[in-house]
Amino acid sequence: MERIVVLDRDTLSVPVPRPRFAHEWVDHAHTAREQLAARVAEASIVVSNKVRIDEAVLAGAPALRLIAIPATGTNNVDLEACRRRGVTVCNVPSYGPQSVAEHVFALVLALRRKLLQYVAEVRAGRWERAPNFCFVDHPIADLAGSRLGVAGSGAIGSAVARIGAGFGMQVLQAERRGAAAVRPGHVAFDEVLETADVLSLHLPLTPQTHHLIGAAELARMKPGALLINTARGPLVDESALAAALREGRIGGAGLDVLAEEPPRPGSSPLLADDLRDNPRLLVTPHVAWASREAQTKLVTELIANLEAFIAGRPRNVVS
Repeated sequence: MERIVVLDRDTLSVPVPRPRFAHEWVDHAHTAREQLAARVAEASIVVSNKVRIDEAVLAGAPALRLIAIPATGTNNVDLEACRRRGVTVCNVPSYGPQSVAEHVFALVLALRRKLLQYVAEVRAGRWERAPNFCFVDHPIADLAGSRLGVAGSGAIGSAVARIGAGFGMQVLQAERRGAAAVRPGHVAFDEVLETADVLSLHLPLTPQTHHLIGAAELARMKPGALLINTARGPLVDESALAAALREGRIGGAGLDVLAEEPPRPGSSPLLADDLRDNPRLLVTPHVAWASREAQTKLVTELIANLEAFIAGRPRNVVS
């Protein structure tokens, strides 16, 4: 009988069906590092969304045959160590492009149309005291006719581009930074950086993309431009972005990811006291992927991965 251990069940808010093979299923809401060894010691299958599994963990789990990641990203698992030990790793690709893309535009619209400022003032009673039928102290801007730069042409980046085009935006698909040639349908990274009204990041975290947006890049963006990051926190130099926001050098930023997750007190410059109430900065807790529809597809694919592995036909294998 397979022993399936779920390390961070509370990262999902939908019911998880059980696989159709003999098994024991053990849920843990979350798992701290010091709890990890004991929890995986007798597991043959581990389900881990973001709990880090490295060589030391694998060495203490002799029965482990499969690590199933209920996510697309795999940087929480040492894939090379898994290869050496014969542990299969699978993920769930492309379960939530629409969810992430819609979250991108929730951030963009909130920033461009100053939703937080206006909602706060209505709640404070200002509209009831206003002499006119409206007040327009916070300038708003349409998306139609503006330029949307998209860095990343995978499923999510493509979904963002489609929605942007639906708003009437001019979509600029960014070429890789430093590329020797610009592919058809793409625009040089530097041109996108300098001309986009909204720059949305949809790239994996690699040595080449780490701090893709730093002080130099922020200085080259248009003064009113918005930076959106729903991909990986370290794509952006958080200290540089905090400085740019404080100095008013960009129009705003919408982030669903940070370099450290969950952030601890003082770990992110973007959560400093003087930026917490800055209406030009919106930070959400890595939930862009988590629509009910996306999560339902995710858990369905997760269980399909488990069943396929046990049937001898592994799918979505990354190691």
